[in-house]
Amino acid sequence: MSFSYDAKAELCKDPIGRKCCAIAESYGLLLYCNTFSDREIRIITESRELAQRLPKLFKRAFNLTFDLIPQGGEKGGKQTFLIISPDKLRTIFEAFGLADSKMLAHHLNLSVLEDDCCRPSFLRGAFLAGGSVTDPAKRYHLELVTDHYNVSRETYSLLLEMGFEPKEATRKGNFIIYFKQSTSIEDFLTTLGAPISAMELMSRKIEKDMRNAVNRKVNCDTANVSKTVDAAFLQIEAIEKLRTETGLDSLPDKLRGTAVLRLENPEMSLNELAELSALTKSCLNHRLRKLVELGGKADNLLRGKH
Repeated sequence: MSFSYDAKAELCKDPIGRKCCAIAESYGLLLYCNTFSDREIRIITESRELAQRLPKLFKRAFNLTFDLIPQGGEKGGKQTFLIISPDKLRTIFEAFGLADSKMLAHHLNLSVLEDDCCRPSFLRGAFLAGGSVTDPAKRYHLELVTDHYNVSRETYSLLLEMGFEPKEATRKGNFIIYFKQSTSIEDFLTTLGAPISAMELMSRKIEKDMRNAVNRKVNCDTANVSKTVDAAFLQIEAIEKLRTETGLDSLPDKLRGTAVLRLENPEMSLNELAELSALTKSCLNHRLRKLVELGGKADNLLRGKH
């Protein structure tokens, strides 16, 4: 199962509490479901957990049953819940204060969400019907999708009032509210009633950050090793030129000692050489630079002879 499926499954385990919250959750589901009009309500889902929750939710919210309930609950298949009875539709619309409206699915009646406990319930329903969240191992992205502009705009305003900072976009005629920051997604899932999924996201983020930190450290260490090898090669090359052209005995005692030290320890870093020689790193580096400089002059001298 996907991370999004698991998050929704967790939300469906949340007990159906107060009637007002059941109505609010149903409202979110209906505004973001497949069809919500004055002629028909149609909810299609592949989630077994949501399919089990819907009849209980509508019974608690409106004291009614669906006209069509899928039989058997096939695993992985789409399941359709349908209400076409005018009396049942009227009961639902009256619960939302929309009985006289002809555009029932296209606006959010905030009076249904007056109590603070109802707003997370509404968002839970909206996410269950029209939401998704990407596997955090890949990237951070949670979105709510509807083809009703006003519903999206009014949900966006509701989220702002609740302290969230979502973004908006359009895609193929749909209106999208989305989050791309992991902390925002964690807070949103926790607010909806999915703290386990929020913790899982947080855990995967920590794991990803640690892996990235290790990769950066490895890359940095690799770069440092490469620099050390390049520097040692340049130093040894210069010292060999000096030994060939003028002989190491022609060097001052301090430089000769440093040259021999480098030739005898070609794999050591500057720090390791400094510890071995009892010299400061700065002093040893200065001597090695001098040897490289003298080696370059010896090379030029050799070229001049030819």
